[in-house]
Amino acid sequence: MMKLKIGTVVLENNLILAPMAGVTDRPFRVLCKEQGAGLICMEMVSAKGILYNNKNTEQLLSIDEREHPVSLQLFGSDPEIMSQMAKRIEDRSFDILDINMGCPVPKIVNNGDGSALMKNPLLAGQIIEKTVRAISKPVTVKIRKGFDDAHVNAVEMAHIAEESGAAAVAVHGRTREQYYAGKADWDIIRQVKQAVKIPVIGNGDIFTPEDAIAMQQQTGCDGLMIARGAQGNPWIFSRINHYLETGELLDKPPVEEMTRMILRHARMQIEFKGELAGMREMRKHAAWYTGGYQHASKLRSQINEVTTYGELEELLQQFVQMWQQTE
Repeated sequence: MMKLKIGTVVLENNLILAPMAGVTDRPFRVLCKEQGAGLICMEMVSAKGILYNNKNTEQLLSIDEREHPVSLQLFGSDPEIMSQMAKRIEDRSFDILDINMGCPVPKIVNNGDGSALMKNPLLAGQIIEKTVRAISKPVTVKIRKGFDDAHVNAVEMAHIAEESGAAAVAVHGRTREQYYAGKADWDIIRQVKQAVKIPVIGNGDIFTPEDAIAMQQQTGCDGLMIARGAQGNPWIFSRINHYLETGELLDKPPVEEMTRMILRHARMQIEFKGELAGMREMRKHAAWYTGGYQHASKLRSQINEVTTYGELEELLQQFVQMWQQTE
């Protein structure tokens, strides 16, 4: 089990749940933490949202004490606003502040935020430096391989992050233009690792314990950041940890355990967001959880109709019965 130190924060292991908008909300983060994630990253928060006291921002900022250590991710492109908002929220209970320079979504990029900052290394450096100076908690940066294939500058950006005082850098091995398509380029992660002294966290295409080992071996990265591989699969952390410790590959959880997890996740969502919003939120999670199990496609067409916990429970019971009959 490889411990990882980011600034003053020591992680139990080097497995990190990536920040994912609309996915890594508080209930899901708690489940991933219980399964052995060393660091939990929150959904990205807009610095301007904090500035203007946006009501949705408050929910995004809420942290459960079971999550620690936890990283709060800010996005924005104005060095003044970014550093001032970091200062404004510093007394909240997050352990690490991450700056998003990787989000590929058009409305974020068109504002000059997220991965648009890959095109403006000078501004990126100013944002990092000002934010690092503004707060005493460690500041990390999440970047991509580059903006597009003609502008692959992750190494330069990592240098800038290091020189500007960042405590670690996470690298997604795809350009902004690729979004999440194609294969992640792990070699760029290796190049960044060789170029800087701060911890480098590799991100992109870790879906299995074998992928985790392969990335570590091919890139020498210090941390492993898991994004889509954790969707509907909080067990990926315990499975990777088990594989790293014993060399033994655990199977996917049996259907009964998987459905228990969905129902527990649903109860947590309802407690956090109320039944209507919580159950709407659970539809995509339930589809992810059941992916790859027999009869899942039949279940998925019905899951989008679910509006109450009782309906979800009933649907999952039918699913388990169908599954047991074909076993």
